Amino acid sequence: MAENRHKSLGLSDEEVLDLFRTMLMARKIDERMWLLNRAGKIPFVISCQGQEAAQVGASYALDRTKDYALPYYRDMGVVLSFGMTPQDLMLSGFAKAEDPNSGGRQMPGHFGQKKNRIVTGSSPVTTQVPHAVGIALAGKMEKKDFVSLVTFGEGSSNQGDFHEGANFAGVHKLPVIFMVENNKYAISVPVSKQLACEKVSDRAIGYGMPGFTVDGNDPLAVYEAVKAAADRCRNGEGPTLIETVSYRLTPHSSDDDDRTYREREEVDEAKKKDSIVTFANYLREQNILTEEIETEMNEEINQIVNDATDYAENASYAEAESAMKYVYEE
Repeated sequence: MAENRHKSLGLSDEEVLDLFRTMLMARKIDERMWLLNRAGKIPFVISCQGQEAAQVGASYALDRTKDYALPYYRDMGVVLSFGMTPQDLMLSGFAKAEDPNSGGRQMPGHFGQKKNRIVTGSSPVTTQVPHAVGIALAGKMEKKDFVSLVTFGEGSSNQGDFHEGANFAGVHKLPVIFMVENNKYAISVPVSKQLACEKVSDRAIGYGMPGFTVDGNDPLAVYEAVKAAADRCRNGEGPTLIETVSYRLTPHSSDDDDRTYREREEVDEAKKKDSIVTFANYLREQNILTEEIETEMNEEINQIVNDATDYAENASYAEAESAMKYVYEE
């Protein structure tokens, strides 16, 4: 049997199986949304495929009963881990009145759900970073024991919001974890044209915080890094910058044709490292994911996704008269 890595991290067989189930749920919802988009039933998809391991591994390292998540638009794995349901996500995709993020007002990927401490984002990228820092500052001032996790792409690490937020968090030793999901492309711009340094984590030293680069296809490596960062936060040692390196397996969005800027061979090669495949292999080696459990899990998830799709498709749109609600004073 291969090395039992999860036990050394304090994770039980049941916990890593649940972690994988959440990764697989994110993948299957995402795949369904692409089919719905191509069928003309939902207008837009921005995909998490290839990044599930980083998203779920990080989330499982936190206390999801009290910590805050400030996700970016690809973070289906994060929001599922923090308590959003497949039905919630489908309602958002169909832009229905019951969509918990915005009542169908925002495009998909603008996650927000107060009861699960998922803080809403906006369309300009990276604006969630200073928000996460502000939440961490409030927690420190009120002597509350929580951590804020903020995620963003490597392209966003070039935005002023990131630099300002990281600098402020470093100066004030705030309990915030900056997690860069480096998927190699900012829309069509490769990472080689975005960074003058070798790694995003090299920037951490400029803000007085530790920086780590980990394999974003390995949920256990991400779990370990984020758990250590959360412990530092809770001990009053301040923020951490973590870079998870994976690959975006889909086009940037359903409106993008990635064939114009990257070769098929490159994408095919990346698929060999797909965390859904590689982590499943690890669990099989550990005799945790048996054939029977795998079949049962796939059938259960497929049924949940089918039910969520049917519910959202048949749900009502928001009344036209409600267009001004939740905008200004109402």
